[in-house]
Amino acid sequence: MTVPASDATADREVELADLTTLRLGGPAADMVKAVDEASLVDAVRSADAAGTPVLLVGGGSNLVVADAGYAGRVVVVRHLGLQVEADQCGGAYVEVGAGENWDDVVATAVENGWVGIEALSGIPGTAGATPIQNVGAYGQEVAQTVARVRTWDRTEGQVRTFAAGDCGFGYRTSRFKQDPDRHVVLSATFQFRLGDLGAPVQYAELADALDIAIGERAPAREVREAVLALRRRKGMVLDPEDHDTWSTGSFFTNPIVPADDVPTGAPTWPQPDGLVKTSAAWLIERAGFTKGYGNDRVRLSSRHTLAITNRGGATTTELLELARELQTGVERRFGITLVNEPVLVGCRL
Repeated sequence: MTVPASDATADREVELADLTTLRLGGPAADMVKAVDEASLVDAVRSADAAGTPVLLVGGGSNLVVADAGYAGRVVVVRHLGLQVEADQCGGAYVEVGAGENWDDVVATAVENGWVGIEALSGIPGTAGATPIQNVGAYGQEVAQTVARVRTWDRTEGQVRTFAAGDCGFGYRTSRFKQDPDRHVVLSATFQFRLGDLGAPVQYAELADALDIAIGERAPAREVREAVLALRRRKGMVLDPEDHDTWSTGSFFTNPIVPADDVPTGAPTWPQPDGLVKTSAAWLIERAGFTKGYGNDRVRLSSRHTLAITNRGGATTTELLELARELQTGVERRFGITLVNEPVLVGCRL
């Protein structure tokens, strides 16, 4: 099946606060809405030819934009489309346009018996961002199902397709994130196993919610419902009426450190390279920052210590001040430096 798209549209003086889940960010002097692949490539290519900086915006769920806004061209990615090739032996290959709403993609996968992303339900943003961040949650990562990623290479001026093994996937990273000004994701193709049962559940909290053991499987529909329920309890499903969801989700990644650097009692997840991943939320809480910490404009979510939230009327400057306070507090208490997960545009920690 194919979802058609129309031509690009352009606007002026758009507030980036209107395009981000934080509801923060100043004006964009130039904004182009790209609703098909040709207009997406043209918007980026013409800006590059003119020497104009480019900011790509999908769902705006992973952006922290400065109060001063962005002086270059903002390209809003709305390139849609799902093209499906299914085979009972090889599973289903599904090419997804970069501008597709990610949770809609997950819902479609569950409905059609495409197995492998059901635990990624409720994550805000667009499909094109998922391979860049190697989006993951509840024991799944998109790297487990991505077959290839189609991009516009701004350096070479041509379309390039990368097989999964060439994408440089790691924990919340990829070659696209490591070289952010080079590749524009046009589409991602996923390879799914077919069936009614989801992938083996690898995350204890999700296994408990499903009343199964780690490594067992449950119907994909039940996995999706359980994940959405867990995320809602943490304020991690977007709701315009709920300020706990006015955030970028997890503001810091879970640190990966030598085993000897992990504080006593902290959760641990051994990594293939011998290092250990530990919990940023645990570190933040043990450093003295509890849920709801902050003020009436910017504070930690009342349901999750990894989410820094805009309570209304806040500024990016205020949000980053709180982020720095958390970062400094954890470093002083444990000697571990937290790293921001969202992209900082025109600002820094």
